[in-house]
Amino acid sequence: MENDAQKLGVKTWAEADRPREKLMLKGRRALTNAELIAILIGSGNRDESVVDLSKRILRYYENDLNKLAKLGVKELAKFKGIGAVKAMGIIAALELGRRRDGRENSKELLKIVSSKDADALFRPEMADLTQEEFWILLLNRSHRVIAKQHISKGGQAMTVVDPKVIFKVALEQNAASIILGHNHPSGNLTASSSDISITRKLIEAGKMLGLPVLDHLIITDHYFLSMADENLVDFN
Repeated sequence: MENDAQKLGVKTWAEADRPREKLMLKGRRALTNAELIAILIGSGNRDESVVDLSKRILRYYENDLNKLAKLGVKELAKFKGIGAVKAMGIIAALELGRRRDGRENSKELLKIVSSKDADALFRPEMADLTQEEFWILLLNRSHRVIAKQHISKGGQAMTVVDPKVIFKVALEQNAASIILGHNHPSGNLTASSSDISITRKLIEAGKMLGLPVLDHLIITDHYFLSMADENLVDFN
């Protein structure tokens, strides 16, 4: 005979232990990641409470929110109690967090003074991707960012970059210089021979057009590599 106590839902808990009530009483910072996800999900299934379901999902992805942020609807919906609507709620919440980190609503033009500044702008776009993407930052003469532009998308190992597309976008937006960026979903921070080759080609093309390429960043979930900082390519 099943233990009825194991089936007790969130509503039977002490008020301070219920995620929504805990949020009201103690504030959002008092909640664990599982409790925050539980609020998004709203309800559990016949066998586990909403918090237990949230904990199970987090355990499956090693309690890593970065891994959770990579998931699509089908991957989340494989968990009992998570349908398409609940999955979309989790995805939407994580996407809002990503956009907040990227300061997408900022009206002030951000100035790039180091590779860390460029990483802070590229990272929200690429850190959680499972495929390679190529982006550029377009700067004015004061090294302030006037635009962040997606250029191409590829597979897990590479993406094709067309120099004509990059410089067409830069010229249309009256950029004075460019910073390149792409991600390595594998987490490998090493610049490949093809990474270095395309960077050199873009530097030379930029010199002919009077649009200098200042750096090329490789982004992973937690770290980045700056080709300029590492002197992998001559950007002068």
